[in-house]
Amino acid sequence: MNLFLFFLLVVQMHSVTPVIHTLQYFQTTFSQVPNFPEYVEIGYVDGVETIYYDSNIRKAESKQDWMNKITAEDPKYWQIETETIVRNEFTNKHNLEVRKKLFNQTGGVHINQRMYGCEWNDETDEVKGWDQYGYDGEDFISFDMKTWTYTAAKPQAFPAKLQWDQNIFLLDYQKYYYTEECPSYLKKYVKNGKKVLMRTELPEVFLLQKTPSSPVTCMATGFYPDLADLFWRKDGEQIFEDVEHGELLPNHDGTFQMSVELKVEVTAEVEGKYECVFQLSGVKEDLVTKLERRSILSNASHEDNWSVALAATAAVVAVAAVLAAIIIVMLATAAWSSPRRWRLKAE
Repeated sequence: MNLFLFFLLVVQMHSVTPVIHTLQYFQTTFSQVPNFPEYVEIGYVDGVETIYYDSNIRKAESKQDWMNKITAEDPKYWQIETETIVRNEFTNKHNLEVRKKLFNQTGGVHINQRMYGCEWNDETDEVKGWDQYGYDGEDFISFDMKTWTYTAAKPQAFPAKLQWDQNIFLLDYQKYYYTEECPSYLKKYVKNGKKVLMRTELPEVFLLQKTPSSPVTCMATGFYPDLADLFWRKDGEQIFEDVEHGELLPNHDGTFQMSVELKVEVTAEVEGKYECVFQLSGVKEDLVTKLERRSILSNASHEDNWSVALAATAAVVAVAAVLAAIIIVMLATAAWSSPRRWRLKAE
């Protein structure tokens, strides 16, 4: 699976899973990208950015106030984070040069990526982990948590696979990190950020239609968390035919939006038979919007409202496109960076 697509699937889970929490990190090293740091690390808890570092500021920064609560247990936490990330930066730059040689490359823009993390089910206490590397936007090598071995996605990755598979110390630490250490920190972060991470915000729901012959779009915006579902029902049953789901997108205020289209001719006979249903993790009752012509915002009947809704959606899509471009550049940015945590591997 493409590394970027995997990232989107992990960060933007569409299924309603109220007890799954995630801790994930992204680190990126790149060469000859103008007006951009050479190295970036970003950490997320439940999809919320918590830590940021780049080679320009050269300092690990907290992105959430509640992240600073950890200094009560470890006063030198941020100092250690910075020192370790600086070492990670050095190692990643070395690995980038190694991979350029493996692909017989000398100059040009090249990107070395890593994404890893863990998830924890707070009801069953089950934990899972993932660790993937990419190069120039494609999968390079990944760690298989079932066999505890590395899988090379490119022939050029086989030297690293052979070296890492034979490193007993590395494999033992991998097992420890993904089964104990990563979940342990995830639980601390979830506890410290509970008020933010465990909150729920219901969305506004709009029915949009560009022209009378266009599909009807049901858009839900302003909800949190992103563990949500949006779908169409007919006569009380969920339908899949003539339905197209849009992407889950972030809003500027930290909430999310999503949409789902229905290809249907809105006549008096079908009014009331169709309804758009929104479900949010932690909320028992569904938010139901019946398909009625009077409630549809369209060019024909509500041009001003339609324009506003489209402008808002376009703005968010534009922001999301920029973020996606940055994420592609930064995929796998953030090494878990304390001496007692992950130590990056030099090839």
